[in-house]
Amino acid sequence: MTEQAVDEGGVRLSAKAPADGVFLGRTRELKELRADIERAGLDTLSGKKAPRARVLLIAGRPGSGRTALAEELVRQVAHRYEHGVLRVRLSETDGTPVPVGRAARELLNALERTVPPGAGDDDLTEALRDALADRRTLLLLDDAAGAEQVDALLPDNPGCLVVAVSAGPLTGIADVRPCTLGGLDTKSAVELLSGRIDPVRVTVDPRAAEGLVEECQAHPAALTLAAGWLTVRPKAAVADLAKQLRAEGDETAPLARVFKLLYTALPAPAARILRLLALAPAGPVDPHTASALAGCSVSGARTTLDDFVRFGLLRPVPSPVPEYEIPGFLHPLLRALTETLDRPAELQLARARMLERTVRLLQSCRAITETDSPQAREKLLGMPRALRFPSPRAAEEWLRVRRPALLGAARLAVADGELDTLARRLLSQLVRAMVAHFGTRAAAPDLYGVHRLVLDVAERRDLPREQAAALLNLADLDAQTGRTNEALLRYRAALDAGRRANDPYATGRAMESVGGAHLELGDYERAADWFGRALGQRLARAEHADAARLYGRIATAHTYAGRYGEALRNWRAAAAGHRRCGDLAAHARALSELARVQEYAGRPVESLRTCKEAVEWARRAEDVRLQAALHLRIADTFDRLGDPVTAGVHRGTAERMLAEEGEEGPPGLDQGKHAGNACEIRSASAED
Repeated sequence: MTEQAVDEGGVRLSAKAPADGVFLGRTRELKELRADIERAGLDTLSGKKAPRARVLLIAGRPGSGRTALAEELVRQVAHRYEHGVLRVRLSETDGTPVPVGRAARELLNALERTVPPGAGDDDLTEALRDALADRRTLLLLDDAAGAEQVDALLPDNPGCLVVAVSAGPLTGIADVRPCTLGGLDTKSAVELLSGRIDPVRVTVDPRAAEGLVEECQAHPAALTLAAGWLTVRPKAAVADLAKQLRAEGDETAPLARVFKLLYTALPAPAARILRLLALAPAGPVDPHTASALAGCSVSGARTTLDDFVRFGLLRPVPSPVPEYEIPGFLHPLLRALTETLDRPAELQLARARMLERTVRLLQSCRAITETDSPQAREKLLGMPRALRFPSPRAAEEWLRVRRPALLGAARLAVADGELDTLARRLLSQLVRAMVAHFGTRAAAPDLYGVHRLVLDVAERRDLPREQAAALLNLADLDAQTGRTNEALLRYRAALDAGRRANDPYATGRAMESVGGAHLELGDYERAADWFGRALGQRLARAEHADAARLYGRIATAHTYAGRYGEALRNWRAAAAGHRRCGDLAAHARALSELARVQEYAGRPVESLRTCKEAVEWARRAEDVRLQAALHLRIADTFDRLGDPVTAGVHRGTAERMLAEEGEEGPPGLDQGKHAGNACEIRSASAED
C-alpha cells in the first residue's frame, strides 16, 4: 500500500491527516476565500453589528475536491482562531443527511460539554450556541445536505467562522460567501495524475497526459480513478486510457466512464467486494465488515481494501485499527452496481453475514472484560482467533473507534425490517459491551438511541416484554436527566407492556418506578399508593428483600408528606424485613431512618434509643461509615437535649472512625427520593 490517498476527490495526496498532505492547485479559489474572510459583511456595511458567524460556502459535486479545499483553507487560517477547529460531517456516506441533533452532540462532545441523553434537537443546538458564545472557533461543516443543517449549527457569535461544504447553495442563510468549484487547472491535474502512478509514464508522453486530463474534464475524482486504472494495468500507456475514454462516448459524465473502465479491470472477487461495500453501515469500513459481506477471510479482505486504496477507490482513515472510508462520489456508483448485478436474496444474505459478524465481535469485546468468569473465558477461547482481542484495553479501543459504525449498523439492522432477530441480538450485545467498557453513565447518550431502536423493533414485532424493558431503560435515562414527566409517561407505558407480557418483574419494577416519579414530582400520596401496589406484588411472590426495601420507600413518601405515624409503621416493617433476610447493614439503615422520623415527630428520647440500637447493628454489619453517621446523629440529639459533653464524646468517636477509614467529611444517611430504584432490565434478548 502506498502512502498516497485522495481526500474528497483527488486533490490531497496523503494517507495521513489532511494537514500532512500535499495540496495541488486551487490558488485562485483560496485567494478569494481568504479575501472573503477579511471583507466586511452586509451588516457591517449597513452600520449594524454582525449577529452571527460568517459563513463561507465551498460548493461542488462529490469528487470535485471540495473537502480538500476546505481543509486547506482551515489549515491556512486556523491560527487566527484561538479556541481551535471543530469538524463534523453532515451527510452519511450514502448521502443520507445526518440529524442536526446528532451533529450538535458530536460537536459538544468535542468541546467536552456534557449533554443529557435524549435531549431534543433544539436543546442540543441551543447548548452548542451557548458553548460557542464566548469562543473564537472555526467550524468545518462538511457535506451539508441543505441550508437547514448549517443554519441550526451556526453560532450566534461573529468571532467564529463557519466553512461549509455542500453540493449546492445555502438559500436562506444571509451573507453567505460562495465558492463554486469546477475542474483543476491543467498543470495541477497532471501533477495529480503523476503523483499517483510512476511519473515516468507521464513524462514520456506529456501530450497524452494532457489529453487524459481533457477527457476527464480535469475532475479530481475522475483523474484519481484514471490513475487507479493505470495502476491496475502497469503496462498500458496513458494514451491507451485516453483512447478508451474517447471510445466510451460523451453520453455519461467522465467520472462514471472512468469508474466503469476501472471496475471492469478488477479481478472478479475484488469487484464483488467493492460493490458489496455499498451495504456497509454509515462510517468507515474495516476488514471484518468487508470479510463478512463477501464471505472471505479477514486477511484477504484487508489485502483487497489496501489495493483499493492504491486504485483510488478507498481512503485510509488515521486510526488505531484498520479503517477505510468510501468516497462520497463512489457510493451511488456502487449502489447502482449492486442493484444491477446482485439478486436481492444475495444482498440480504450479505447483510445478515455482516450483522452476525458484528454481533460476535461485540460478544468477544464484552467477554474479555469478564476475567473472573470461567464460562466467559471458555466461550472466548472457542471463538476464531480473528474475532478475539488481545487485551481488554484493545477491545475498549476497538469499541471506541468503531462506535459510529456500530451505531450505524444498529440503525441499518432496524431499518431493514426483515432481520429483526439479528437486530435484537446486535442491540443487546451493543448495550452490554458499552456498559462493560464505558459504564452506564458515560455511555448514556448512545444507549438512549439504542433503547429507542429496541423499542421500534419490539413494537413492530409485538414483543411486549422487550417493549417494557426498552421503555423502562428510556424512562430511567429521562428520570436521571430531570425529565420526570416524560419518565412517568414511559413508566406507565412500560407497566401496560409488562402486564400484556405477564412479566411480574417488569410489572413490579414499573409500578415502583411510577411511584418514584410521583415522589420526585412531590405527589407523595400517589407515590405511597404506587409503592404499596408494588409491595403487594412482592409479598404475593414471597420476595421478602424487595418487600422490605419497598416498606422503606413507602415510609419515605409518608415522611415527605409529614405523616409521621405511617412513616414510623413502615420503617419498623422495613427494619423487621431486612432483619429476617439477614441483611444487617440494611437493617441498621432502616433503624437509622426510623430514628430520624422519631426525631421529626418530636420524640427525641425514642430517637436516641433507636439510634443506639442502629449503632449496634451497624457494628455487627462492620459498616464503619454508617456507625460514624449514627454517632453524629446521636451527638446532634444530645445537643438538642442540652448535653454538649456527651454530644462531644459521640462526635469525637465519629471523627476517629472516619480517620481510621481514611474518610473525609461527614457521612450522610439520607436515602433520598431515588433510593431503591437502581434495578435495570437489559434491553432486547438475553442471548449471548
